[in-house]
Amino acid sequence: MDARELLAVAEAVTDDAEAMFLAGVGADPAELKQPGDFATEVDLTIEAHLRQMLTQFTGIPVLGEEAGGSYNHEAVWIVDPIDGTANYAAGNPMCSILISLVVDDRPVAAVTSMPLLHRRVTAFEGSPVMVNGRAMKPLSEVDQLVAQVGFSSVASQQRSQFPSLLRQGLLSELAETYLRPRITGSVGVDLAFAAQGIFGGAVSFSPHVWDNAAGVMLVRAAGGVVTDIEGNDWTPSSVGVVAGTARAHAAIMSTMDAILNS
Repeated sequence: MDARELLAVAEAVTDDAEAMFLAGVGADPAELKQPGDFATEVDLTIEAHLRQMLTQFTGIPVLGEEAGGSYNHEAVWIVDPIDGTANYAAGNPMCSILISLVVDDRPVAAVTSMPLLHRRVTAFEGSPVMVNGRAMKPLSEVDQLVAQVGFSSVASQQRSQFPSLLRQGLLSELAETYLRPRITGSVGVDLAFAAQGIFGGAVSFSPHVWDNAAGVMLVRAAGGVVTDIEGNDWTPSSVGVVAGTARAHAAIMSTMDAILNS
């Protein structure tokens, strides 16, 4: 199957996952992973469903946030059953289901489903970004004199190389540019919004491929600029993502450089 056909499989599997997602909104934490980070029973149920169906229909292995798996450089599905679990548990609509197919270390298909916003954002290699099946115009055609930048979190996990004070400093400095920071609590939402031109750009500090890969695919399909935090080409082993229009990416990286080198 080619990337278009594999995306169709991912979308079909997402249909059932969205139903599970909507049925469980407000679920209580069921599994504490580390302080401030938890999973609900819905996270576990959705990932189990995605893992079983994607493997059954495509024969391609799955790497997921909750149950793990092995990364396969040739081809692997990457899934995050609920990105923004704390939002989901609180009934905050800024949460999503993330599925991406990575082939030869490059995302070639992606689904970011935001069921509480009634929005599914998809792309495969060579396609435009599609929202609920409708093609979107490329980011080069989006006019943004004033734009927002998604900044998923100012709180850092223990031993993060991007501690809270650094993030807060970056947030403050970005507010002095033409970009207006917005803290959503979901990397997946941030990157999907950047791919649609809702946000001019987005910053992810996450080291996890399941947080970043789908959004990287979407922004690339939209014709945006995508790098890691240091401005290098993004790869599945990268820490973090800076993505968006060329102008927004340049503004974020300039601010990032000033903070990191101060």
